[in-house]
Amino acid sequence: MRIIFYDSKSYDKQSFDKALRHFSDISIEYMVADLDERTAVYSKEYDAVCAFVNSVIDADVLKILYDNGIRLVLMRCAGFNNVDVNEADRLGITVMRVPGYSPEAVAELAMGLALAAQRRIHKAYIKVRENNFSLQGLTGVTLHGKTAGIVGTGKIGAAMCRICRGFGMKVIAYDKYHNESLDFVEYVELDRLLSESDLISLHCPLDDTTYHLIDERTIDMMKNGVILVNTSRGAIVNTDALIKGIRDMKFHAVGLDVYEEESDYVFENLEDDILQHSITARLLSFPNVIVTSHQGFLTEEALDAISETTLKNAKAFISGDITGENVVK
Repeated sequence: MRIIFYDSKSYDKQSFDKALRHFSDISIEYMVADLDERTAVYSKEYDAVCAFVNSVIDADVLKILYDNGIRLVLMRCAGFNNVDVNEADRLGITVMRVPGYSPEAVAELAMGLALAAQRRIHKAYIKVRENNFSLQGLTGVTLHGKTAGIVGTGKIGAAMCRICRGFGMKVIAYDKYHNESLDFVEYVELDRLLSESDLISLHCPLDDTTYHLIDERTIDMMKNGVILVNTSRGAIVNTDALIKGIRDMKFHAVGLDVYEEESDYVFENLEDDILQHSITARLLSFPNVIVTSHQGFLTEEALDAISETTLKNAKAFISGDITGENVVK
């Protein structure tokens, strides 16, 4: 199988080349460009494409891939909201993903964002670099004894529940499907979670039911001084409502690894550019907000798991054994 690998970064090539040693019948051609309607044409002469979270895989792109003979789309991530799954199914294109590469990696970053934002570690670091050792503006809160509200208790959300419990927090959660392994978690309705939690961490997929789940109405339900963390999908939070809530002093701290505008910026170096009408710049103007660049997955262990599972998915397709949660339906 020959795979064309879109939106490749140095860490992708390193981890996939390492994994390829164990898959002698698979080869990869790396492309810097991401997958969209313009670049889909390069898939000709290949057997599969490998794409990531911000790749455009809509009906138009899928039609080009199909015409080029592509019958397999390998997503090297868990999410697939950027894929027109119905069109892929209609064309007979199989879409496979990596559902659980390293849930602890994302959950650990979520807690890291919560701690860094609410203890103002980012501000303290900058102050000390300028020889300013004043503690003004650095007051945080103690998480021990507080209530953590986890929205979504899949593998990542469950890992976050366990981390919060380790901090001595009471853990409540909202999910349509209860995780029986979390016997220390109390499942509650979303409204109650929003009103009782001191820390709210989002770990749900993006779909029609979760789009702008956090909006002006749900923010109003939250405690004053709440800590909000999103390492899931940007559009789960209505950014305009979030900014209003920050300005209204609703939040003690906000930590975001994902945000609505990220598709234009994420993973790119734009340090010499002036961002026009940037939501990201507005968020960064607040002293109690930390924004990172969708790096929840970026640990050595997670990269190894992503590359190995992606290549195993390709191998399964070759052998005709395409079943289980790795197949997107």
